[in-house]
Amino acid sequence: MATTAENRTERIEAQLKGIPAKPGVYLFRGPKDVVLYVGKAKSLRPRVRSYFRGGDSRPGLENLTERVDRIEVIVTSNETEAFHLEQNLIRRHRPPFNVRLRDDKSYPYIAVTVEDDYPRVMFTRERHRRGVVYFGPYANAKKVRETLDVLNRVFPYRPCEGPQPGRHSGIPCLDYHIDRCLAPCVGYVSKEDYREIIKRVIEFLSGESRPIQRELEEKMRAAAEQQDFEAAARYRNRLYSVRHLAERQAADKRAIGTVDVIGIAVGGDGAAVQVFPLRGGRLTDRHSFFLENVAGQDLDSLLEAFALEYYGSAPSIPPQIIVPPEARPSGALSEFLSEERGSRVEVRPAQRGEKRRLQELAQQNAELALEHDSAQTERKRLRRIEALEELRESLNLESLPLRIECFDISNIQDQAPVGSMVVFQDALPKKAHYRKFGIRKEGGQDDFAMMAEVVSRRFARAKPATTNETYDEGFAAIPNLVVIDGGKGQLSAALAAMQAYDLPRVAVIALAKKEEEVFVPGRPDPIALDPASPGLQLLQRIRDEAHRFALGFHRQRRESRAHESILDALPGVGPARRRALMRHFGSPERILAAGPEEFEGVPGVPAKTGRQIYAALHKAGGA
Repeated sequence: MATTAENRTERIEAQLKGIPAKPGVYLFRGPKDVVLYVGKAKSLRPRVRSYFRGGDSRPGLENLTERVDRIEVIVTSNETEAFHLEQNLIRRHRPPFNVRLRDDKSYPYIAVTVEDDYPRVMFTRERHRRGVVYFGPYANAKKVRETLDVLNRVFPYRPCEGPQPGRHSGIPCLDYHIDRCLAPCVGYVSKEDYREIIKRVIEFLSGESRPIQRELEEKMRAAAEQQDFEAAARYRNRLYSVRHLAERQAADKRAIGTVDVIGIAVGGDGAAVQVFPLRGGRLTDRHSFFLENVAGQDLDSLLEAFALEYYGSAPSIPPQIIVPPEARPSGALSEFLSEERGSRVEVRPAQRGEKRRLQELAQQNAELALEHDSAQTERKRLRRIEALEELRESLNLESLPLRIECFDISNIQDQAPVGSMVVFQDALPKKAHYRKFGIRKEGGQDDFAMMAEVVSRRFARAKPATTNETYDEGFAAIPNLVVIDGGKGQLSAALAAMQAYDLPRVAVIALAKKEEEVFVPGRPDPIALDPASPGLQLLQRIRDEAHRFALGFHRQRRESRAHESILDALPGVGPARRRALMRHFGSPERILAAGPEEFEGVPGVPAKTGRQIYAALHKAGGA
């Protein structure tokens, strides 16, 4: 082991000598070439060397440098280019040691699915899908739903769900008849005209309400002049709705213009960020975020890390961003944001007047959010400690069950049986250590034998890896407590499987779902824990997670086999043509329902082969 550490140290030293003194990006890679950290520098050589020479004393860095196996550097023309590259690499690899942006999950968003043929405007609580523009977060769900109701009365975008509009009936729904939709499902509106509607929705949500109000006023006057009073009343009502919504969304600060005001509060390993967006002088909302892995970072580094991730996916970037007065933003950050926006962006500290007052307000909100989050985190931590302490007492364990592993089996009538192992470390899921098992045993549905196989395969990997095996960190760690989903039979099978291996003392229990009873070895009667106790609730959470994980893998294998059973036996169909068929039709059900002429038109499949496939499918179906 010492030789391995020495080789690693020599390798790192050799790499440090070859790093150029130029601007660029550096990647620290760990075991299996996993990216642990991505950073940028004006001069790569001194910046990277500082990690290994003691020049950077930030907390947690010793854990990083001890795990680095390889250093990779990418030279760029300037620091601004390094910003762009760093942003792309962080998005791609999600390194565990980089500052992470966490949304405040209590706030909903409005999402516009701009990459759909006929985009939707909808309520959501997520903010990560590609091809979607998000607005918010808003103060509460009721506000979002009221906003969507008003928008749909003014802009008749489709309210139906799914990437494609319409229903199977092929006729317009009620929304078309009450002027809430233009029926793109039956071609009553072109894609170009529908896109124009969505463009105006995005303008309004971005704070540009005046053009829409002027348009509605003109239409109302024109309808009144033509004595179409019903249409004039409809436009009037829409105009009132838009005005009311625009007024309710914010206070009027017209002299300020279009800016983002940012407040940052730092505490321990976390930070809270509040963004007050003003559009056309109107404070349109408040955006709340949390940063993780921030220990030892200065304010300017946090500001850069936040801007890199937030503005990289924001629907728009304002021409000016106001930051805390003690911040000293770099010119490279302004250049990066200017390139993202397509025009100049100024990042400057708050100094005086209304902008300074708003920044102080954002700062107060950030400090309150951090205080609330810290208190909530501490309550959860104490609850986890209470649960672990209770399990130790109730189950008579030798030590706190800091690492708990739970095993479950999922199968239906012996079809695609699978097993799962989930891991909780310090009463929190450790998903990197979750493992799936495809059951190898054949010969009927025997839950006990399948449980024994999964447990045996897991603990066979607990010994040090041989030259023929790959080291697996998830299997190498030994649990304090093993939880088996089932009753006495499953518990006995797991114990018998574990006895075949030279293991340290590991406590094993079974949790039976029907009565939520806990079975332990050597005791005929189960242990009944209080249903409201933190200990039982933790066991239930772990068991349910193992069941969810196993069920997902089981469904995946069943679907995979179903696809294979339909497509693999077809004449003249190999992997390439199978992919071509799935791309063209989208699902096995569509393949079965297609007519002969549709098979002749599949790209990548000759017409003759298409006819053979159709004949084979319908021969099989007829048989």
